[in-house]
Amino acid sequence: MPAISVTWVLPDGNSRTADVQEGHNLMEAAVSNGIAGISGDCGGALACATCHVAVLEGSESAKTCGEMEDDMLDMVDGERSETSRLSCQLIASSDLDGIVLRIP
Repeated sequence: MPAISVTWVLPDGNSRTADVQEGHNLMEAAVSNGIAGISGDCGGALACATCHVAVLEGSESAKTCGEMEDDMLDMVDGERSETSRLSCQLIASSDLDGIVLRIP
């Protein structure tokens, strides 16, 4: 399976980039790559909002969330932005290759 490039901009301004296999969600990818600020306490069940990110660069589809995710984003720690997403809901695919995510 092909991989895509994902960059996380950390709260301190540093960034980390990793290759993520298509089909994996970006919360799992962040946790497995030791990305600070993403814990994914619920394991990707859309129940905790501890994988909150903001899409800085990426396809427009990556910036749009569903109703349940939108409700969960109302409960995030930190500031919610227009491009806030739960990274457990972002699935690595070719259209997300090169995506840049900011961790609030």
